[in-house]
Amino acid sequence: MRRTERELGQWEEIRSVLEHCRVCRIGLQDEEGMYIVPLNFGWEMQGEELNLYFHSAREGRKLRAIATNPQVAFEMDTGHRLMPSEEPCGWSFRYESLIGNGVAQLVEDPAEKCRALSLLMHCQTKSAFSFTPQQAAGVAVIRLRVTRVTGKANR
Repeated sequence: MRRTERELGQWEEIRSVLEHCRVCRIGLQDEEGMYIVPLNFGWEMQGEELNLYFHSAREGRKLRAIATNPQVAFEMDTGHRLMPSEEPCGWSFRYESLIGNGVAQLVEDPAEKCRALSLLMHCQTKSAFSFTPQQAAGVAVIRLRVTRVTGKANR
């Protein structure tokens, strides 16, 4: 990272960005080329292991791409604010962001699907929800096991 003073190096800082973001963009590769899709997400961190969860229709390009190549990239950002200046080169932008890589796979276990959907709803609403296996069966749930994450901020 070129601007090391902006690097988020601690898990607490990464956790803070996760808590404030509502959309995660995942980058996939398929037979048509690169594909980037914005998704609402949920997450859980166990120690230094981070999993992101997404829900989806049960078919489509995203799921076909994951089945073909589960290696994905992701990006999320928050805290956007334009910082004006009298000088054109003095303008700046405030933000916090995470980028990384991971392995995506469909969640098949009904209990894990229900837990993942609850995590997603908590991330989006800060409220507790529970799901039945019948409700979870109506959607696909994707787990992204994060293998690398870096954060950057201009606060």
